Amino acid sequence: MTTTYGPIGRLGRYTATHFRTVALGWLLVAVVLGFFAPKVEKALSGAGWEATGSESVAARKAIDQNFQGLSSSALMVVVHSPTQTTKDPAFQRVIASTEATLKADHRVKNVVAPRPGTSISRDGHTAIVQAGAAADANTMVRAADDLKTKLHRLQGDGVQVSLTGASGMWSDFNTANRTAMMKSELFSWPVTMVILVLAFGSLVAAGLPLMLTILGLMASAGTLYLGTKVLDISIWAMNFALMFALALGIDYALFIVMRFRAALFGTHEPVEDAVAETMDTAGKAVLFSGVTVLISLTAVMLVPSPAFRSMALGIMIAVIFILAATMTLLPAVLAKLGPKVDNVSLPWVHQGEHRSARFAAWGERLWKHPLAFGAIAVVVLLALAFPVLGLKTGMPSIKVVPTSDSSRVGYTQVQQAFGKGAPGAIQIATTQADAARVTAIAKADPGIARVMPAMPGAGGAALVQAVPGADPSSKAVGRTIDRLRGALPQGALVGGSVAENHDLETLLSSKTPLVIGVVLILGFLLLLVALQAPIIAALGVATNLLATGAAFGIARLIFQGGHGSGLLGFEPQGFLDAWGPVFFFAMIFAISMDYTVFLLSSAKEHWDRSHDPKEAMVGAVAHSGRVVFAAAAVMVAVFFTFALSGPLPPKEMGVILGVAVLLDAFLVRLLLVPVLLRLLGKWAWWLPKPLARILPDVRFGHA
Repeated sequence: MTTTYGPIGRLGRYTATHFRTVALGWLLVAVVLGFFAPKVEKALSGAGWEATGSESVAARKAIDQNFQGLSSSALMVVVHSPTQTTKDPAFQRVIASTEATLKADHRVKNVVAPRPGTSISRDGHTAIVQAGAAADANTMVRAADDLKTKLHRLQGDGVQVSLTGASGMWSDFNTANRTAMMKSELFSWPVTMVILVLAFGSLVAAGLPLMLTILGLMASAGTLYLGTKVLDISIWAMNFALMFALALGIDYALFIVMRFRAALFGTHEPVEDAVAETMDTAGKAVLFSGVTVLISLTAVMLVPSPAFRSMALGIMIAVIFILAATMTLLPAVLAKLGPKVDNVSLPWVHQGEHRSARFAAWGERLWKHPLAFGAIAVVVLLALAFPVLGLKTGMPSIKVVPTSDSSRVGYTQVQQAFGKGAPGAIQIATTQADAARVTAIAKADPGIARVMPAMPGAGGAALVQAVPGADPSSKAVGRTIDRLRGALPQGALVGGSVAENHDLETLLSSKTPLVIGVVLILGFLLLLVALQAPIIAALGVATNLLATGAAFGIARLIFQGGHGSGLLGFEPQGFLDAWGPVFFFAMIFAISMDYTVFLLSSAKEHWDRSHDPKEAMVGAVAHSGRVVFAAAAVMVAVFFTFALSGPLPPKEMGVILGVAVLLDAFLVRLLLVPVLLRLLGKWAWWLPKPLARILPDVRFGHA
């Protein structure tokens, strides 16, 4: 009997019979984009954490234009000595050398020397040298990268020099983050290799996901470099691209290789037919999974912030390349390897063992006792999710920077010398005609500790700087900014780094419900198309929310409450970084849907073949349980390595994503969803006739 394959199966057969064409195509991609890949790190931007179109961004542009670049992007250099003052020759020499070093950099527009009453402390032990920005925020972070070492060398004779301010903070944070990512990679790769060998059972097969990952990373890095020629792309885009390329490369390779082995060794089909069958079933599930991941990340684009959009873009580029390589290069390589895919295998590996006896037994156990197991899963998930009701968010404070870095040292010295709110002065851009009124309003506000004399600028502009009475990361400062905006005359713009953080936090709070809603709706629609079953598609999305809520509940206990902070080596801020809920939700949902598609596509395949609810449920667990288990183990290992080193945000990312994958794979996909299939029976696959007429006919088996 002639087997009929769908478009994905036919693509698989084509790649299987045209190995040279496919391999040369990918070699060309690797060479061209790989040429640009090494240049990407220096081209990516270090800033971009702003709300596009906000008042604070408008204020920064106005201040840069009219006040010699003395906006939030300006460089702030703190000269401090516990024993000497600005009247001492050694202290004066360091100040003079600092000014000369800053003036020599082409990215500095002008240098403002320390002045008594404003930038020299009362005791004379601390002085601030400011350097106006002659370029945009991203370029000024690069300037901080280059200047902080030169400035550090100027200190001596008991006088310290520390580059701080927003540009200095982002420079130090990005450096610490880059170092942490490298350490995490050193930890994760050996662990990943061990798990891969155990999961695949052979060294040859274990190398396939690494092939996908390396190729995906080279292509992604090269593409991101070319992208920097058109727009600013955050350095975080590469970090997240690395993480997702590794995670999805392993996921997709596991699913494809396991199915290929079953077709090749289990049914003894010719290699080309085994590849075609694999792609017509597992390949189709991978395609839906990849599209789901892309859709989830597309929703992040709704947040109008350069850093957010470029991070989502970086992950999407990595996913596209990994998906394309999985759909073309991987089947071609499998066809070329044939039976050699199991070379250098472990002693206990059995060829063609697609249906796991252990997971089949687990499926049978769930079928017999669905209520007991389902109740356990729901109670545990709800209990873990409960703390999320008290979750607080805020923009990253100086605590995300290592204590020994110059930006944090300088920040602390400024606070001790000029007051708690001094590192986050509020900048009010106004006109000279309104300067006196603006000054009076600022002085009258209870949240303001001190107001600087109005500074005249070009074109009749004036700049009033107000020092808040609370730490810049405090919620009280945000309330102060809102009060000032409500009281100031029309046309006055409130800016500064603290206002930019406040505006971004406000934007994130307003956009989070929209992003979550879009992700849920689009995820449901894609599952509906894939599974042709509205009830189980809706429950697949709903169960994702349980795992996500539980992950954020644990995140609240750790990062807001500080539980385990000593073990993880971080200083709690008292809140979760504001970008976490929206961005991590999209990432968690994308990964969760990955497993959802794998499990339910297998259930759908068994249902279409047997129309037996038990066979659909038990068969899905037996055939995809091992893949979900192994893929989750690798992901958890990779994510948790990010929690072991580096600044706070990567720790948040590693813990939240690692916990989410752990809970989703083991409590949701391998327990709760099979239980729901058992309880729903045939109704899990019910499809109303009106809906059947408009949905495309998607099947995960082949005729």
